[in-house]
Amino acid sequence: MKKNTKHVAKIIALSLLASTLLHATNGDTLIAVGAKARGMGGTGIAISHGAESALTNPALITSVEKREISFGGTLFMPDISASMGRAPLYDSDADMNVIPSVSIVNRINENWFVGIGMWGTAGMGVDYRNAHVDPMDSGNMHMVTNLQLMQFGIPIAYKNSGFSVALTPLLQYGALDIGYNGFDGSTVGSGVSQDLNFGYSIGATYDFKDTGVEGLTIGAVYKSKIKMDYSDQLSKATQPFVDFGIFPGVMGNDLEQPAEFGVGVAYVYGGHSFAFDYRNIQWSDARGYQDFGWEDQDVYAFGYQYAQDNWAIRLGYNHASNPLTEAPSGPQVIAPGSYAQAGGNALNLFNLLGFPATAEDHYTVGGTYEFSETFALDLAYVYATKTTTAMNTIVGLNPSTGDMFTGPSTVEHTESSLTFQLTYKF
Repeated sequence: MKKNTKHVAKIIALSLLASTLLHATNGDTLIAVGAKARGMGGTGIAISHGAESALTNPALITSVEKREISFGGTLFMPDISASMGRAPLYDSDADMNVIPSVSIVNRINENWFVGIGMWGTAGMGVDYRNAHVDPMDSGNMHMVTNLQLMQFGIPIAYKNSGFSVALTPLLQYGALDIGYNGFDGSTVGSGVSQDLNFGYSIGATYDFKDTGVEGLTIGAVYKSKIKMDYSDQLSKATQPFVDFGIFPGVMGNDLEQPAEFGVGVAYVYGGHSFAFDYRNIQWSDARGYQDFGWEDQDVYAFGYQYAQDNWAIRLGYNHASNPLTEAPSGPQVIAPGSYAQAGGNALNLFNLLGFPATAEDHYTVGGTYEFSETFALDLAYVYATKTTTAMNTIVGLNPSTGDMFTGPSTVEHTESSLTFQLTYKF
């Protein structure tokens, strides 16, 4: 039964992700799923967005009056360019993608709520296959990376007076592909690897209205880490650097989605709503990411909404520190099985060229128009300002000696996205 369930889940996920290559913006994680949260800078730990809250903080689905469904998608338009050493900047061709999102919530009685949802949640990637190559540079090694993550969840929430608590069992589907041309002319890569595994999220909120403080809500949420094993991906990608004596051994193929926790506060006064969220994403404790030396991220999100009659407008800002750190130059042989400071310039090369999770500042705007009491259209636009990140990396190979040349490499990263969502209450 378990095998059949996983098989069906893979088919559903593949159909939804067929055209999806994510370039998420808090590390490899989207600032939020759903148009309302994205329009408010990713806030949603203490302010409810109806059925859309099923993943952000499941305790907030208790605002649904009867039944509600929200479904839509995000058109993601990243603009990523990289250069190795003195070579020119080459543009990644992975520049337009679609990310789906569906949430359904049903109110069982005064206290209990249940839902179901499927969300594209995280990922990243580049495509330099068409980078021009001349004798003086490698064309960014024709690097292609593609990480896709989708989560399926069933939030179950309980509400009593101003207090709400919820648990969401999660099933995560992931796909990873890493390929490039080696400095010796070899082709490295083994095609796409997939995996399914389980996790959970828990959330809680408290509305202070029963204490006489109208409009104030606080919330907290925790998401577990989810172990993912992508056969032959990281091990084959790092094998050439072991052959050159740079890495102490090939990396394992685990790439855990990290645990994260967050707290939030929201205040509603008349038609005005203000929200602030803080999240911590624990990359340094996630297998795979810790090998690449990623640091934990502090994420700060601010959101504002003005609602009147059958419409609302939203504004927001989201900031997350860059999780990439520069490893010391040259091989650093340390504890067996640890790569956080091993490989130096080669490790920097993978981070900068293959996994440029460098976006930091995001500005958002959104709105809702209700055509009737049961049907509404939600929109959001997110713009991540340009970041420029430079590290010392491997930039070439001396064919006569086998020694690798090193030098500064750079990645430039800008993002914009448009989210379209329909919400139906019945």
